[in-house]
Amino acid sequence: MENGSTRVLLGIEDLPKAYYNILPDLPVPLPPPLNPATREPIGPEALAPIFPKEIIRQEVSQNPTEPIPAELREAYLRLGRPTPLFRATRLEKFLGTPARIYYKREDLNPVGSHKPNTAIAQAYYAMREGVERLSTETGAGQWGSALAYATNYFGLKATVFMVRVSFDQKPYRKHLMRLFGAEVFPSPSDRTAYGRKLLENNGHSPGSLGIAISEALESAVTGTNTKYSLGSVLNHVLMHQTVIGQETLKQFEMIDETPDVMVGSVGGGSNFAGFTFPAIGQAMKGKLDTRFVAVEPEAVPSLTKGRYEYDFGDTGEMTPLLKMYTLGHAFVPPAIHAGGLRYHGAAPTVSLLLNEGVIEAQAFNQLSTFQAGEMFARTEGVVPAPETCHAIKGVIELALQARERNEPTVIAFNFSGHGLLDLEGYAQYMAGALKEN
Repeated sequence: MENGSTRVLLGIEDLPKAYYNILPDLPVPLPPPLNPATREPIGPEALAPIFPKEIIRQEVSQNPTEPIPAELREAYLRLGRPTPLFRATRLEKFLGTPARIYYKREDLNPVGSHKPNTAIAQAYYAMREGVERLSTETGAGQWGSALAYATNYFGLKATVFMVRVSFDQKPYRKHLMRLFGAEVFPSPSDRTAYGRKLLENNGHSPGSLGIAISEALESAVTGTNTKYSLGSVLNHVLMHQTVIGQETLKQFEMIDETPDVMVGSVGGGSNFAGFTFPAIGQAMKGKLDTRFVAVEPEAVPSLTKGRYEYDFGDTGEMTPLLKMYTLGHAFVPPAIHAGGLRYHGAAPTVSLLLNEGVIEAQAFNQLSTFQAGEMFARTEGVVPAPETCHAIKGVIELALQARERNEPTVIAFNFSGHGLLDLEGYAQYMAGALKEN
């Protein structure tokens, strides 16, 4: 710990030795994935053509924890884990709030976001099984960059289908992926049968994560010694991210604080889950009294306006049916700059927790979140990604409510990524050209 509680640091020995698995702690069992044709539950064997065996085992595991192998822990150390927890004292002062605001810095690794926490794990397990290539989708490019880094680290190849609007809006992320050796294609693309079909019908499609997932799945199934890698939504992905939340709880113990509210932005749900699930597990056992707030874009309001029902995880209807809050798998979201939040649904575990009242959800428009990002940059000196700006907007609203009540609330959020490769969005915002949604 340095400078009082302004920056809380952990040692190398504090790196988690196991992932936290929320499945055994859920208030009700997670509804199983269904076969779209029969609507009967599917078993793990149905996932064998898509994922490595160890990933499938983790996806359905009911173990309360899953060990992190030594070689994988070494990779985490090289990524800069454990990450620091900062107190936003300058933002607190600017807002005139009695709230104490803390943020977990997940932007300090080589690709600048929380995504490598699962990318490095998925690449490791694929490498151990002799897989040669991983295919994936990416929205804003943070996940694609993370998987490109991870596959390069463990000697694999990567094929990335990047949502076309982000491919055009964020050129430096595709350059970063290619620098790490990945192939990157705008989605919909001419590389898959599904992509070619969409291009024939609409040559100017902005694309969506659902479309890119379909292309990546097709590429995995038809490719040689290729498996699919997912950056959010499924349980194994969210479980890998719990290294964030485990470290955060330890850091709060070090300064004798307890978060009253924990906030994270949500697209598919990986950064919110990674940050909050270890604490949610404690709360469901009566050991914590904390609110959990998920923040999403008004333009893609799956949690706040979606329906809790079975739906496809992709637009091309290649995945099993998953029970989640969804806007419908055919939904193509507006071309907002928070590309990582442009997903039609939310993780089944996050959706279940919302449906059971364990977590809350809020939505804000794009312009208000960029205003929050500018305020954070000018007070704390760190430029947030557009996705992270949603969490910051939620935090600012909570801090202002604490000011109105004159209540010294402890608020924590996941600073899930920096915005240094998102400056075109900020340029439009500063020029007054940014749309609300």
